[in-house]
Amino acid sequence: MTRYPQIVKLVYETPWAILPSMYDTIRELVRFRVEGGRLSDEDIQARLTAAGPGHPKTARGGAVAVLPLYGVIAQRMDMMTEISGGTSTDRFTEMFRQAIGEPSVGAVVIDVDSPGGSAYGIQELAETIMAARGQKPIIAVANSMAASAAYWIASAADEVVITPSGEVGSIGVVAGHLDISAQQEMKGEKVTLISAGEKKTDHSPFGPLSDSARADIQGRVDEYYNAFVSAVAKGRGVSVAQVRSGFGEGGMVGAREALQLGMVDRIGTLDQTIARLVGRSPRGIQAAGQSVIEPVASLAAAATDGAVVEPNDLDVRVRRLRLVS
Repeated sequence: MTRYPQIVKLVYETPWAILPSMYDTIRELVRFRVEGGRLSDEDIQARLTAAGPGHPKTARGGAVAVLPLYGVIAQRMDMMTEISGGTSTDRFTEMFRQAIGEPSVGAVVIDVDSPGGSAYGIQELAETIMAARGQKPIIAVANSMAASAAYWIASAADEVVITPSGEVGSIGVVAGHLDISAQQEMKGEKVTLISAGEKKTDHSPFGPLSDSARADIQGRVDEYYNAFVSAVAKGRGVSVAQVRSGFGEGGMVGAREALQLGMVDRIGTLDQTIARLVGRSPRGIQAAGQSVIEPVASLAAAATDGAVVEPNDLDVRVRRLRLVS
């Protein structure tokens, strides 16, 4: 258990705004590795893909910068980003700021296909998007899943669009605790912790949670949940009570129900959204994209392929965008 303490701590001791099925998959992968199991990157990718949405590698645009928000979202989890095709909030924030600041970009579309992720960094990213409102149109498209942390981020946009087959929701927070004391006992092992500080060993995996430790975890989960609900209420222009009781109550909802509940503004595809922003038909956008949209595809590929994109590289890539006239 102590061979990968940072990963175990991340998974079991921090709140996650993520689909429960994906959280279970991540916990199982970590448990398997800690116990000495080995999986290839392809096996890990297959398990994560089965638990969440796929991760397309292309984007279209022109005067519209299309920023991919795919896979498991985390603040600084490069290994998970590379394996799962996920998104770093730090990298996405930099991409978003570059797109907002680039004069040749007339609008920003956030292409969302994510089950959510770690709660760390989500509030800051959502607030960055919210603060940019009014500078240029910011549209989030659930294409086709915006769950938990992904919906938290999407709700900060000026407008939320959902594809006809899409889903949004899972407004909630989850955290876990791993107790391996019974497993250690079966092996004839017993771990004695020597510590200083009353709560230093509260979350140790070598024993059950105490009542006070459980209360502490619940308090953190509640704190993140309250921030989540408040942010969605502000972004969607509704009351906190409406989000708590009327936005799926922690579950996922389909396109029509999401529209009826006020969780999204309209039903439409990514191509339709881009066409609306640049004043062309979807077919015209795809035709024009052969020559002028390729830079946006390069930006998206850099973000989804797990490559390390430095700010200067982002500068160059974003400046290459050109308006569709």
